[in-house]
Amino acid sequence: MRTAAETAGVVLAGLGVWGSVVSLGFLPHPYLQVPALAAGAGLFTLRHRFPVAVLLVLAALTGLAPCVGPVTAATAYAVARRTVRARQRGRLLVAAAALVVVCATVSAPWLGPGSVPYGLALGLILTPTTVLVPGLVGTSYGQQRRLVRALRERGDAAERARRFADSEARTHERSRIAAEMHDLVGHRLSLISLHAGGLELALERADPELRDEAVLVRRTTRDAMRELRQALGVLGPLGRDTGAEALTDATGTRADIEALVAESRDGGIAVRLDWTGPDLDARPAPVRRAVHRVVRESLTNVHRYASAAHVTVTVVHDDETVRVTVRNGAPPASPASAGNMGTGRGLTGLRERVELLGGTFDAAALPSGGFQVDATVPAEPGDAPALKRPGTDGTGPEEGEAVAEGGVAPERRTAQALTLVLGLGTLSVLMALGTAFVYATVPHREAGPRPLPRVGMTYSEVTGAGVLDNKAVRAAATGHEPPRPAGTAGCVYPFNGATEARPGALTIARYCFDASERLISIDRFTVPSVRDAAPWETP
Repeated sequence: MRTAAETAGVVLAGLGVWGSVVSLGFLPHPYLQVPALAAGAGLFTLRHRFPVAVLLVLAALTGLAPCVGPVTAATAYAVARRTVRARQRGRLLVAAAALVVVCATVSAPWLGPGSVPYGLALGLILTPTTVLVPGLVGTSYGQQRRLVRALRERGDAAERARRFADSEARTHERSRIAAEMHDLVGHRLSLISLHAGGLELALERADPELRDEAVLVRRTTRDAMRELRQALGVLGPLGRDTGAEALTDATGTRADIEALVAESRDGGIAVRLDWTGPDLDARPAPVRRAVHRVVRESLTNVHRYASAAHVTVTVVHDDETVRVTVRNGAPPASPASAGNMGTGRGLTGLRERVELLGGTFDAAALPSGGFQVDATVPAEPGDAPALKRPGTDGTGPEEGEAVAEGGVAPERRTAQALTLVLGLGTLSVLMALGTAFVYATVPHREAGPRPLPRVGMTYSEVTGAGVLDNKAVRAAATGHEPPRPAGTAGCVYPFNGATEARPGALTIARYCFDASERLISIDRFTVPSVRDAAPWETP
């Protein structure tokens, strides 16, 4: 559709140039240029596939038929805009310009003004408007587009580098916090476990019942150390997990999720697993780790705040995404007091982990009184996270504004199209004026002085040369002219042939014709002339 509109536009511009020059009556063979314009329109549609050949052929046609000039101008603009190498672009434009001049000069005696110098002048006038100016404009526009594209890519690279640096800084800070927590809290828990073990040995014989309590304290401390290491894995580097349950090949797979559900079910929680799609064993480790973390953190929250509620764990895996949904109903009893509610840091960590993979995370209470955690992560996340730029609200060019080809907004693209149309129209007017000027300055056969009458010419040829009979001159010659030649049928006494040779004498020219209206004699003789006296000389 776009190609058809562009072709129609350049053809109309070519017809405008042709009609303007034809209306002035300058073109010697006006209708021979119409097939050349049709051929140029056909070649114009192939300018993207064969840019060099099409431009050179159109340049040659322009030298033969100036009405092809608008088609050549549009082609030169398009080819120069798409040609990246400056040397190749320069050679192509110079070759096209030379073809216009050469073809206009060579074809001048047959199809052009009629002589080689005027054909050369026509080629030199057409070259700037058909090749050079459109080529330079196309070069400037193409370089501008490539520069904007390079700047945009450079800005995107800088943005990715900034996000990566921020992520690295957060990772290092988390690692530092994790190390401090491990050193401080881990050391205290190790002491508690050590003392609980000593107390267990001391009470083994003294009081077996208290020994069981010491065993429970030691096991609880061990579990606390294990959970602490697992929690520190969230604060540590995201590329690896720490703790006793580090990432394995089974983490995040269907077997792993079934094991988490089974542990919760053994703890008295009514949990059901719905798995749709293939297993996750072939997916990247960050995806499997994220699925494991979402299910585990959600079930942990259920253990704390809704242990009597029914829970449904849903995993949907397709070719593009992995969606995990953990939904629990309303607990039979009222929730605990606000002082016993969690801080929400676990959900915050899950949200950050999912969004870093380019996914979405949502956790909210349900109208029925339950709670739902919904996370969607890409099945194959890219290197750069899909984060929104700060300050975008859906109305800027990042999201809300439709962007055309090359990153140009529709309004700007419309302005560029109007500019190109006006430029093509201006060049077409200049082509028509230049062509008309060259043809108008060529001398025509009718120009110059008329041929002088000579013996043997017919009466119509003599009168066509401006020799017409004048009654006053005939009257002055009557009675004073010499005898007429033999065979004379009539004579003509033109006014422009009567001149006053001297005062009182008038020279008259006489053209005598025979019966066949052939000029047989041209005579000049002198007759007396009469001059009136001046008013003050009259008595």
